[in-house]
Amino acid sequence: MLFHSSLRREMARSFGASLLVLLTIVITMLLIRTLGLANKGSVNPEEILLVLTYTVIGRLPTVLTLALFIAVVSTLSRMYRDSEMVIWFASGRGIASFLPPVFRFAWPILLAIFLLVMLAWPWANHQTDELRGRYEQRGDLERIAPGQFQESSGGRRVFFIDKDTVDGTEGSNVFISNTGRDGKETITSARTGRVQWVGDQQMLLLEQGQRLDQVAPEAQGIVRISEFATYGIQIGQTPGPQGVGTGLKARSTWELVTQPHPAHAGELSWRVGMALTALNFTLMGVAVAANNPRAGKSGNLLFMLFAFVVYYNLLNLGQGWVAGGLVSWPVLMLGLHGSVLMFSLLWLAKRHWGWRLPTPGLPRTAA
Repeated sequence: MLFHSSLRREMARSFGASLLVLLTIVITMLLIRTLGLANKGSVNPEEILLVLTYTVIGRLPTVLTLALFIAVVSTLSRMYRDSEMVIWFASGRGIASFLPPVFRFAWPILLAIFLLVMLAWPWANHQTDELRGRYEQRGDLERIAPGQFQESSGGRRVFFIDKDTVDGTEGSNVFISNTGRDGKETITSARTGRVQWVGDQQMLLLEQGQRLDQVAPEAQGIVRISEFATYGIQIGQTPGPQGVGTGLKARSTWELVTQPHPAHAGELSWRVGMALTALNFTLMGVAVAANNPRAGKSGNLLFMLFAFVVYYNLLNLGQGWVAGGLVSWPVLMLGLHGSVLMFSLLWLAKRHWGWRLPTPGLPRTAA
């Protein structure tokens, strides 16, 4: 049918262009954020692309929802602006007749959003947590770059190595500053150092160096100097089991459903709410799409951005309410998403049947 095919074709072009622009913006912002995390030492610099990929996958439901909303509103607004709507209305088509072709175009996108938020969102978060956890659990010497001061995992030691070998097990001009739990400071320097496993402990064996020990924290300037030919320092912990703790966002949807808990209910309400948000935005786009030549072309765009920001913030706020026990999960679904659905349906009915509020007329006076 010409009506359905022409509408779906134009929405597909608008959706593709909007998705490309939004993905470019999101990837750029996430890349800057990931580079910042790598600079702080939270992410392995060699795994920046992998972390960025997982993060983009987690943001896809929001990007697809906004791109779909923009495609519906921009397409219908263009038809109003070019007077195509007048032709369709004159041929017996009301605004509600646009729902079948719109949802026929949108249902694969809505299904993709549902699968992404239910399956891909926790999987991507779990992979990101594993990458960051594995990088945080690396040994102290693995954190060191030649010619740079670097803190240990506990923050009590500062390492410096002038040069190291290719395999990273030996270095020269080693400097170590250690602050004990009692506040005592120790500074150790050596000409060379090498990594060696003694049993299940990772040791740093220093050769031809000296050590400066503070006698007591309150004794400022009083130190004890000792020289050594060989000195060993434990720099690694006993290897533990691989894997990191699973955060709330990384838990599977089935686990959230089968383990009742306020925090799980809050996360589940957010995931289900994201799918309902995409559905409500599609219906809202049909209801509010109109063009007023006096208002300019930016009126609908401003409304789209405002509605998306408000709805998304209410969704995050509702997650906190459910997790805190202020409201229950069904009440949030009916209160937030149900009210938006009813608002969109009433607005669509008003536009379709032309409902108008009764206004009092002015009294007529006799001539």
